[in-house]
Amino acid sequence: MVRTACVELPVFPLQHLLLRRPDWRTRPVAVVDVDAPQGKVLWVNDRARSSGVLPGMRYAAALSLAAGLCADVVAEEEVAAAVATVAERLRRFTPNVEPAAGEPGTFWLDAGGLERLYPSLGDWAGLVRADLENAGWRAGVVVGFGRFGTYALAKARRGLIVLRDADEERALARQVPLDRIAFEPEVRDALHKLGVETVGRLLDLQADGLGRRFGPELHRLRRMAAGELDVPLQPDRPEPPTLAREDLEHAETDVPRLLVVIERLLGPLVEAVGRRGHAVAELRIGFRFDRLGDHLESIRPAAPTLEAAQLLELVRLRLEAIRRLPDGVVELVLVAAEVAAERRQLDLLAERPQRDVAAAKRALARVRAHLGGEAVVRARLREGHLPEGRFAWEPFRDLPEPAPRPVGAAHLVRRIHARPLPLPPRPRHEPDGWMLHGLEQGPVMRVVGPYVVSGGWWNRPVHREYHFAETKQGELLWVFYDRARRRWFLHGRVE
Repeated sequence: MVRTACVELPVFPLQHLLLRRPDWRTRPVAVVDVDAPQGKVLWVNDRARSSGVLPGMRYAAALSLAAGLCADVVAEEEVAAAVATVAERLRRFTPNVEPAAGEPGTFWLDAGGLERLYPSLGDWAGLVRADLENAGWRAGVVVGFGRFGTYALAKARRGLIVLRDADEERALARQVPLDRIAFEPEVRDALHKLGVETVGRLLDLQADGLGRRFGPELHRLRRMAAGELDVPLQPDRPEPPTLAREDLEHAETDVPRLLVVIERLLGPLVEAVGRRGHAVAELRIGFRFDRLGDHLESIRPAAPTLEAAQLLELVRLRLEAIRRLPDGVVELVLVAAEVAAERRQLDLLAERPQRDVAAAKRALARVRAHLGGEAVVRARLREGHLPEGRFAWEPFRDLPEPAPRPVGAAHLVRRIHARPLPLPPRPRHEPDGWMLHGLEQGPVMRVVGPYVVSGGWWNRPVHREYHFAETKQGELLWVFYDRARRRWFLHGRVE
């Protein structure tokens, strides 16, 4: 009989955050959707829950309940990368691993035939769980027979469970509360009012009327619980990356000679990627030094490409920025991160645009190659109380196509400092008007304001009175008076 295992890593985004911030493990911790007072709490640990912090609260309300609450945002990209890392770790124990769609932290594993490799399936499952715990993850493993039964028990129970037969699996799955199963909360609440709180009570309902009243999702869930819709395992099998490797006879410290070796490896590598119908989205170069060990450099072109010359130019810029290698290189490895190639049709009759977006993308790629992958960023608006908290910097990967602005009044640009700059105290008497000392702008001719920003009771009280100050030289400065510190600050200027 087919044996299936389900691995459950509960509150997966929160566990990922604690791996990123291990110093928070002894404190109340929450994952929020935005790092702002009005951000919503998505996940909490036991320490935060014991203080009354629950998912769905606002961050400010959670802080009022747990003063030492630590919170941060976990982006979807981070979660997806962590899921891929865990899946790769699980493939050490079985080649067939399926991450659950839409439920990060849940994985199905093919456990069939492993009795010949391990003393028992319990020993195998124990090794799987121990490996995850050594990597810092808290996990439960259920070894059973069906997809739904192992899933339901993994959601409801912690630890290690090995089921003897399919009858035991069905009997235990009937006892699982429905609030442990992922489906629409409104449907769950409606079933709760009818007294349907377990999988067994759901199976006792008539299937036809269930679908008409509560929708196809619950009808499908019931069919899966009844064993009428047992979908076979659909393992995620990543294609091995295209790579090229060369062992150097002597430890090489000369950058130009290394570039010759990389150029020799890069041509066949790009051709192999092209034969797959792919393009190179990122080129990773691994250096094995004689004494210092391994080092990895990443090169990302402006757009996925099959042009070896473009990639080589970016590699040359990166290595020239390093200037001098700290140790001799004894091995080089080139690995291509691939995406599906796109066939772009050129419109010969279209008028050539004045701005070459492709050239701009290539220029940004050269900047990244020379200064590092995080050198090009853009501001992203977010919820925040203070002006400096209303935006965050994020890596700028793709340049959008230019779009003309509607004709109208000119747009003013407000440039602000990451931290407000303190201004010298104002003297009691200024014969020629208010002088912004420390700035060579001349006297202030006109002031518009104040625009008051106050609050911060959830962390530190703030009271700022913002003004626009126009100087004699025509500068329009953005200043504020901080009541708490009794001092003027320059926060930016308008252009």
